[in-house]
Amino acid sequence: MTTELLAPLDLAFWHLESADHPMHLGALAVFTAAPGTTPGEGVPELLATRAAAVPRLRMRVRDVLLPVGGAAWAVDKDFDVHRHVRVLPLPAGDFAVQAELLAGELMERPLERGVPPWEMYVLTPADPGPEAAPERGRRFAVLVKMHHALADGMRAVAIGAGIFDQIADVRAAGDRRARPVPPRSWLPGPWQAAGLARDRLEDLRRALGIGASVVRASRFDPRGVAALTAGSSGTRQLATAVLDLADVQLVRKAAGGSANDVLLATVAGALRRWMLERGEPLPVAPPRALVPVSRRRPDSPPGSANELSAYLLGLPVAEAGARARLDAVRGAMDRNKSEGPARGAGAFALLADALPPLAHRLGAPLAGNAARVLFDILVTSVPLPRSTLSLGGCPLRALYPMAPLARGQSLAIALSSYGEQVYVGLVADGKAVPDLARLARGMNEELDELLRIAP
Repeated sequence: MTTELLAPLDLAFWHLESADHPMHLGALAVFTAAPGTTPGEGVPELLATRAAAVPRLRMRVRDVLLPVGGAAWAVDKDFDVHRHVRVLPLPAGDFAVQAELLAGELMERPLERGVPPWEMYVLTPADPGPEAAPERGRRFAVLVKMHHALADGMRAVAIGAGIFDQIADVRAAGDRRARPVPPRSWLPGPWQAAGLARDRLEDLRRALGIGASVVRASRFDPRGVAALTAGSSGTRQLATAVLDLADVQLVRKAAGGSANDVLLATVAGALRRWMLERGEPLPVAPPRALVPVSRRRPDSPPGSANELSAYLLGLPVAEAGARARLDAVRGAMDRNKSEGPARGAGAFALLADALPPLAHRLGAPLAGNAARVLFDILVTSVPLPRSTLSLGGCPLRALYPMAPLARGQSLAIALSSYGEQVYVGLVADGKAVPDLARLARGMNEELDELLRIAP
């Protein structure tokens, strides 16, 4: 049977998972149904057909004898796409609120092992009633869950894009430019042994250097914002925000730096507002955000593995002014980019990539517990295609990305640009951060304040 070894970082994500800390990415996509149709009509069958045509979504993880502690992707001979695509009606009430509540509950549940690690849910609305606006009454949503071992954010977008009309139509037209990834054998030939030995020595040297950077960046006094350091309850809550991309660009042009700097400053300001309203004292040491950085080349093949590093950023929540917070973020990110992604806590992903499979299998509990001393919050940007997307002729209106929570973490924020908006998905431990919607509103309030510096 054709197999492909899990890359070291994929293997780390696979073993880091626990019942309270599922390691899957998510996205909540909102569509408008075509006039004269029932919201979600025909969508489950369409999703099933298109997902089954994506080779990566037919693969499951299985253990291998060699390398010791390793695992491989293998085609699931008993693959049944209908185990992965389901329909769930939403309770009566506001569509957006009910979709967020149900998506949060679904994100709590780890993906089933032993089958391809992904799921899709079609969330159909309750009868909106005659008083609802026509367009609002025709909305439905699709929740996608995909294990982090299967893909990082960029690869998840590439795989998930296969469900949209624009990508599926190209495939149906016979575009064969994407070549399959050759499987990586788990048993090297004798001519490879010397090269592998040299590679392992180089990996060890590299791991020691990266490990030293991680240790230097670690905090052994992990006190901080109470809600962000709370113990895990295993529950999940989702909140969303929508930012105007034109406003983000106005601030960027006025202050310099990048659009991502503006978004990170917006997160810092939202956290400050949220903490002050909660009556929490502002921390002396700024909360630390892990900001993932893709190392993937644009021409990398579709089946390639996670290729991530990250930057470490102190979020300047103690700064009183929005411009001061933005300047602090911009300066810190400039320093990060100048030093490169192999320094500090962000190099943890590179360290994982340099360790042998057995280390991931045995060391996953220790690595999971280490996250708390490395960073407080994950803030990630997930790029989306620039073109307008649709599903069965139903236009995509919004797409909220969702990141997993590492052990010891209570909050993760993901952002994606689509059309003229930036869609923000906030995922939190439901008991540690019950007021997540307030934090989401703070994103818009902070961007409004930043706009005052624009001409």
